[in-house]
Amino acid sequence: MEKYMLPCLNKKLFGVDCLGCGMQRSIVLLLKGEFSAAFHMYPAIYPLMLLLAFIGFNFFIQFKNGKSIKVGLMIFTALTMIISYVIKMKVHFN
Repeated sequence: MEKYMLPCLNKKLFGVDCLGCGMQRSIVLLLKGEFSAAFHMYPAIYPLMLLLAFIGFNFFIQFKNGKSIKVGLMIFTALTMIISYVIKMKVHFN
């Protein structure tokens, strides 16, 4: 499965990771059952999975505050992605 992963265009062109770098490898680690390694590879994997699961459930079952929950999960996921990216870049450039 690893040999079919798409390369990061941002990293290839500019030599710098993007916000999504590590997501594919993290998904592979999840499928292998390596949950801790998946988190270390891409910390936003669990908020992202929670968001996708909620969107899937909300498609079939309408929740009373579904829109607010969805927006909250989106903000939490985006913040997790940004904070982990900033930390990764700070470690990378120091």
